Amino acid sequence: MTQKKEFGKQTLNKWKLNGFFLKKMPLGLITGIRVVRFDQNRVVVSMPYNYITQNPFQSMHFAAQSMAAELSSGVIAINEIAKAPAPVSMLVLNMDARFTKKAKTKILFTCNETKTIAQAIQSTLESGEAKTVTIPVTGMDKEGDMVSEFHFTWTFKVKKLKKDYDGTKKKL
Repeated sequence: MTQKKEFGKQTLNKWKLNGFFLKKMPLGLITGIRVVRFDQNRVVVSMPYNYITQNPFQSMHFAAQSMAAELSSGVIAINEIAKAPAPVSMLVLNMDARFTKKAKTKILFTCNETKTIAQAIQSTLESGEAKTVTIPVTGMDKEGDMVSEFHFTWTFKVKKLKKDYDGTKKKL
């Protein structure tokens, strides 16, 4: 099995996740965000409350919460795309958020939509048409209270290949 196909398991390793952050998402490295659970049913991402993630009102900044919430659904998509037989692009088309309590501790962001994301990617691979899904993510504090709720609208599309001048196909 190639390294790319084990992306989900790699996210649970602090050093491999840091390597991913260094290459693709430097803010993840700086903030201390972690994937604490990745299985066939859910992904849980933690975001610490610290100097980097705080706002002037002694709570976690909404942008830090948004990044962790997006990652909890995004790693599912990256993992599924890594296993796909053809290249697939992914993009957040929309995000809605609701903040229900001041986030003053480490927050756990949970996405329970692994199957929905996998089905959307499979659908776009089979049809060749773009597929859009809205995925809920919840943020809970140490006391078990919900502090934020997100809905990310992801769009998936099979990447088209263009023919080079010599007739070979290349990614756009």
